[in-house]
Amino acid sequence: MLKQYLEAGRIVGTHGIRGEMRVECWCNTPSFLSKFKTLYLDEGKKAISVSCRPHKNIALVTVKGVDSIEKADLYKGKILYIDRKDARLEKGEHFVQDIIGLKVVDVDSEKVYGVVNDVLKTGSNDVYEMRGEDRKLYYIPVIPDIIDRLDFEAEAVYIRPMKGLFDDED
Repeated sequence: MLKQYLEAGRIVGTHGIRGEMRVECWCNTPSFLSKFKTLYLDEGKKAISVSCRPHKNIALVTVKGVDSIEKADLYKGKILYIDRKDARLEKGEHFVQDIIGLKVVDVDSEKVYGVVNDVLKTGSNDVYEMRGEDRKLYYIPVIPDIIDRLDFEAEAVYIRPMKGLFDDED
């Protein structure tokens, strides 16, 4: 089941003296986070009105009513969440949080290889880090030749493994 509220980042400190906060982004980019006017605390239980702007590799966030460094410092370490319904993704894009935990299944044989435990950004294509049934780590390139489809209802990613992906064959 897909979560409604997704972790977007952590407040790591203050910026300046007027209550602005530095946020380590866990979403695509600080620019993605800057599109939101409402973020959430406490796993989605508390809505806060914000303005956000990218700054280098972080986001700078101002919370309505937080206008001093002392007030902003009280938020340090808190996790910010976005509401899934407020996010706009391009076709074929998915939240990493939705992919982690999916079973990796052979599209032809239905064999379960393991579970995705991380999504690595490599530049040219993502790579799913999978913990196999044998407890070893495997790395699955997210390319059309291997990934058949993601099925969130079945909680699975269906693949066609290429030779050598799960063994040392040449």
